[in-house]
Amino acid sequence: MRRCRGFTLVEVMVALMVIAIALPAMLRALYQQVDATGYLRDKSMAQWVATNKMTEVRLLLNRGGPFFRGERRGTEDMADREWYYWMESQPTDAPDFYRLQITVAAEEEQRETPLYTLVGFIYTTNVTGGGQ
Repeated sequence: MRRCRGFTLVEVMVALMVIAIALPAMLRALYQQVDATGYLRDKSMAQWVATNKMTEVRLLLNRGGPFFRGERRGTEDMADREWYYWMESQPTDAPDFYRLQITVAAEEEQRETPLYTLVGFIYTTNVTGGGQ
């Protein structure tokens, strides 16, 4: 008699058990990857918003406009979303040099945990007091 070769019931059950254990772990890893991708996208957008605001300040100064002292806040539209930013300028020990910090978040409540913070230094003698 010819003997048929195939899987035994025990082998099939072991294979199913391995799949049952591995599949949820792979799905969890996939969900974490998707979340990380969304976070990196938001962080990149926040970086662009901060860089654009820094560039706007520098362009305004190059045209002879005044530099603000203190804090300003606002919103910026980018990629069909509204981004919240806070700009804070402080004088440094060097005369006419100011430290400008721009913080960007996706929600107004996230100021303490922003997506991105950009710090730059500005030289100017044309300074106005106070902020918005």
